[in-house]
Formats: sequence, C-alpha cells, structure tokens
Amino acid sequence: MSSIINSKLPEFKVQAYHNEQFKTVTNKDLAGKWSILFFYPADFTFVCPTELGDMADKYEEFKKLGVEIYSISTDTHFVHKAWHDTSETIKKIKYPMLADPTGTLTRAFGVHIEEEGLAYRGTFLVNPEGHIKLAEINDNGIGRNAEETLRKTTAAIFVANHPNDVCPAKWQPGKETLKPGLNLVGKI
Repeated sequence: MSSIINSKLPEFKVQAYHNEQFKTVTNKDLAGKWSILFFYPADFTFVCPTELGDMADKYEEFKKLGVEIYSISTDTHFVHKAWHDTSETIKKIKYPMLADPTGTLTRAFGVHIEEEGLAYRGTFLVNPEGHIKLAEINDNGIGRNAEETLRKTTAAIFVANHPNDVCPAKWQPGKETLKPGLNLVGKI
C-alpha cells in the first residue's frame, strides 16, 4: 500500500450544492489555495450532521487561514439541498457540499466502501500546489473534531511557510516549534 501523503490531487468534476445553488466543482477550483476534502458516509444520518455542523462552526476560522472546506458524500447534489432545507444543523453550512454518486472521488481517496456505496470518514488537506499534506480516515462510528483539524491545518500552513521548522505534538500558533538538527538528537 502506498501513501497518499504528498501525492497529487486527482482530476475531478462533480456537482455541488453551495449558497442555495447548484454548481460544478473541479480540481482546478482547488488550485492556488489550501483545501480540506471532508468525506462522510451519507446525508440524513446520525454522526454526519454533528461533524458537518462542527466544521460549519469553525468555517470562519478556516477561511481566515485561506482554507476552503469541501464536504463530500456519495449522495447527489439534490439530496444535499433537501438535507440543507430540512436540518437546522446543515442549514449552518456555508462551504460547498460535493456530490459523488458515482464514487469517483471516494475511490480516488481510498475511502469508498464498495459493498455499501458509501464513504468512510476521510479528511484530506491539499496545499495550493495540489499535494495532499494530511490524510486521516476513521471508521464510520468514530466522529471527528473540527478543532483538531483546524490545529493540524494551521500547523501544515506554518510548516509550509517555515520549511526549517517542525511542529511538535499539541503545537498551537505562537508556541515554540523545533528546528531539526544534530543538536536535538536525544535531547527531547
């Protein structure tokens, strides 16, 4: 099994529901900016709205970092609209909700569940050059935490802007980073 880290974002073209409209989203829309692809199993379920609502609550903080969020399930864009229209939690969403009914994206990112036609909970951070810098896949009974995704995204952006530094465990903006080198070996 090869790692998806640092691999190139695949080409894609899908429909989306965003800002009360249907639109087409392609890999070219992600070029030149940081993006999070946030896969989830299905609309009208149980854990999914808690996660998407959590991301919606942090959306402005992601936007301040220059990061766009794209939620993705194998539902159609019509189902995304119906869910948005009927759920108070989903009505909070301001980021694009991508539709992947053919499973093209879920398969490309290794989160497709063939026998169910659904996705595992996958989170992927793509840098402005189109390379995947963070990959996390959870089984569907395990919900994610937007605060931790925000922290890891902030760390990835920091490291990209400071290539001689690395961020230790639990790093937060403004906290000390590390400069890898011989002088640190065995000292931490």
